[in-house]
Amino acid sequence: MNAGRSKDRLEAPALMDAALRRAGRARFADLSFVEPLTRLLRAYEEEAQLSRFGRVAARFDVMRCLGNLLRFDAAEEADPAIVRRPIERPVFITGLPRSSTTFLHTLMAQDPGNVVPLCWQLIYPYPWNTRFFRHDFRRDWVEMQFRLFRLSSPGVADLHPLAADTPQECTDITAQVFQSLRFDTTHHIPSYQTWFDARGHADAFRFHRRFLQHLDARDRRWILKSPDHVFALDAILEVYPDARIVFLHRDPLSVVASCAKLTELLRRPFTRRLDRKEVGHQVASRLIESANRMAEAAGTVNGRILHLHYRDVVSDPMSAVLAVYGHCGLDLNQGSHRAMQCWLEARRKHRKRRYDLSEFGLDPGWLRQAFARYMDVFDVRRENAA
Repeated sequence: MNAGRSKDRLEAPALMDAALRRAGRARFADLSFVEPLTRLLRAYEEEAQLSRFGRVAARFDVMRCLGNLLRFDAAEEADPAIVRRPIERPVFITGLPRSSTTFLHTLMAQDPGNVVPLCWQLIYPYPWNTRFFRHDFRRDWVEMQFRLFRLSSPGVADLHPLAADTPQECTDITAQVFQSLRFDTTHHIPSYQTWFDARGHADAFRFHRRFLQHLDARDRRWILKSPDHVFALDAILEVYPDARIVFLHRDPLSVVASCAKLTELLRRPFTRRLDRKEVGHQVASRLIESANRMAEAAGTVNGRILHLHYRDVVSDPMSAVLAVYGHCGLDLNQGSHRAMQCWLEARRKHRKRRYDLSEFGLDPGWLRQAFARYMDVFDVRRENAA
């Protein structure tokens, strides 16, 4: 490795020192993030085959997260009551990707009594230094970042909304302490993923609660969403004992190729090497594990879980909302009902794209067998598109 390349290495101590200097602080209050960060950076260096853009983006992302942690430390020193703010009866929407989790999450966000984390809030939870900036540029800066990413990975916006004001998944919260399944989606880092699977999500969701306390929803109820919550149910229920869970179910063969394509597009700008078959088998294996975990949860914590099916949600959204509200012991008032109806009427329907399983080296017959248990437990009907 040449000297110039060595200077570009992503190393936790150097990045932490730089973040402390930038923030004008002497130390981090909680160092539990150091091991996850070290593992992640090692995987970036040894496995991800980062492109030049990928290396710059990784450094930028780590520095942003470290800066947020230091801002949290400073805010808690100024107001220790932050960490005593209650987070009561949050609702977690999860299930297979592409099963209308984003649709339901955004629909429920139309109720003023609900609060969802927005992209710009998760990326920059606190305003920048007001001594230098009179205007809060966070939304604008995040929108610019998304515009750059859409240009660098054409087609990604067709598969997932990328806008500053859209509701965002919780993986961007736990990423602040470098314990998130989003890293494995955007990079090929199997050693990090193996380590994280063995470690579990408890620390990540203790920070998740701390993050929500800083966003301060006052008396509104949190509606949270991520397909990756399936892998963290134990941690969620440990940190939020009064949480309610919503599972969304869909024919897995209608989602596998789409998920693989999204993973391909998310990784493409960051790496020098991309193997579609490798992506396909990694995505399929993860989805099979997700489906099996849902089947196991149905026999253990099923009383806390509401089960909805994709076809029912998209064909009669308001009935699905009423089912969620009933499951969570909530009332839907007329104003909120009207706001949801207005959003449904104004919503643009995106053109559906189909992707071929063979493009990712996947066999439909093998997938049918692998998902058979899930299909049977939840009585999931096959879709013609699959």
